[in-house]
Amino acid sequence: MIRPGLCSVTFRALAPERIVELAADAGLEAIEWGGDVHVPAGDVAAAEEIARLTADAGLAVASYGSYFRAGAHEPLAPVLDSAEALGADRIRIWAGTIGSDAATDDDWRGTVDRLQAAAAEAEGRGISLALEFHSGTLADAAPTTLRLLDEVGSPALTTYWQPTVGASVDTVLEEYLALAAHTSAAHVFSWWPQQERLPLRARDALWTRFFAAAGSAAAPPRDALLEFVPGDDPALLAREAAALRDYLGRPV
Repeated sequence: MIRPGLCSVTFRALAPERIVELAADAGLEAIEWGGDVHVPAGDVAAAEEIARLTADAGLAVASYGSYFRAGAHEPLAPVLDSAEALGADRIRIWAGTIGSDAATDDDWRGTVDRLQAAAAEAEGRGISLALEFHSGTLADAAPTTLRLLDEVGSPALTTYWQPTVGASVDTVLEEYLALAAHTSAAHVFSWWPQQERLPLRARDALWTRFFAAAGSAAAPPRDALLEFVPGDDPALLAREAAALRDYLGRPV
């Protein structure tokens, strides 16, 4: 079954203790801990403490949401150290620093080479990597993401999926279906028509169809992670989590 969870970046201003409390009270099952504020790369002590807080609340660590960018000459070791201390078996990473429309052959070659090395390094520690499906990277569309996965050619590399901002329901579902066999997690939010943060139910047609497709996929994503809520308001998490659990067929 797909686990309902939360990205800690949804509430960057809150302490980890409060995020754990909110997630547990909302009936969520897992947290993706972000590397920008809550679990800085290389801060093993912070990762260990957050792992303890998460487990004590009966929650799982879904993944480590890093900001490692392949091709940006960043070391992966501090990211892996934090993921290990956190107990995360998957790290979200970014496919370079440039969108596919502007990328040169050298950009592609450098990013693929770095992803291959990173995947091998992570696999050596029993950790997988997953691409952030996002603009401004080479994983900004389904065809380019599939190309990356094929050229890297590592079982330790999968991808996330999230609805492309501004795209129609049909378009984002087509993107998911193209990536479904390689998708290990989904970031769940309703932004429309651009980056206006709406309740999940405001795009009910999208999420009803997405979860029907994901639930029947040969390899469903392990996690569906709420990312952002309207107004960044913690008081709205319970409502958004209830919608997510309902889409997943969980008791509300």
